[in-house]
Amino acid sequence: MSHQIHHTEGFVISGSNYGEANRYLSIFTKDFGLLQASAQGLRKVTSKLRFSLQDFSYSKIDLVQGKEIWRVTNARKITGYEKLSKNSETLKFLANIFRLLKRLCPGEEANTELFNYLTEIYNFLENESLDDQTLKNFECVSVLRILNYLGYIGASENTSFITSPISLAVLSEAGLARRALIEEINKSLNESQL
Repeated sequence: MSHQIHHTEGFVISGSNYGEANRYLSIFTKDFGLLQASAQGLRKVTSKLRFSLQDFSYSKIDLVQGKEIWRVTNARKITGYEKLSKNSETLKFLANIFRLLKRLCPGEEANTELFNYLTEIYNFLENESLDDQTLKNFECVSVLRILNYLGYIGASENTSFITSPISLAVLSEAGLARRALIEEINKSLNESQL
C-alpha cells in the first residue's frame, strides 16, 4: 500500500534518539503545524538527511503520514542561514523560542502567520549582528508575537510590537518598554494555564 508524500517546509524544533541510528523529531511545518516524525537511520555517518534535520534546521521536508507518527522520507536544508548556526547566543535564543512553541502549539494545525514569522526571525538573525541586550529585546518581542499568533494575546497596549516589521529601531523601542512586555507575556502565560 503506497502512502501519499507531502512536501512542506519546516523548522526542526528538537529531537530524541531511538534505536541504533534513528531519531524522533518535533518539526514545525508550514502546512501541518507542529508534528512528530521519525527519521530512520538519521544518525548514521552515511545518512544523506543528517545535516538537513539537525536541531534548528530550516529545511524542505518530504513526509508520509503513518498510523501513529509521520515519517521523513527526504529533506533538503534551505541554504542562506550559515552565519546564524555558528553563533552560540543565537542558538540559545532559538532554543528558547522553540521550547515555547513546543509547549504552546496545539499540534497538527497549520499557522501560516506564525510560520512566516519564524522565517522572518531566521532572516533577521542571519542579516543583523545583535548585541546581548538587543537579542534579549528580540526574544521578548518574539515571545509576545508567538503568543499573539497562537491566540493567547487579546487586546494589547503593545500592538506596535506585534504588528511592526522587525527592525533594530523596533527592538530598541522594545528595550524601553520591556517591563510592560514581560508583564503582558507573563499574564498571557498564566491565563493559558500551560
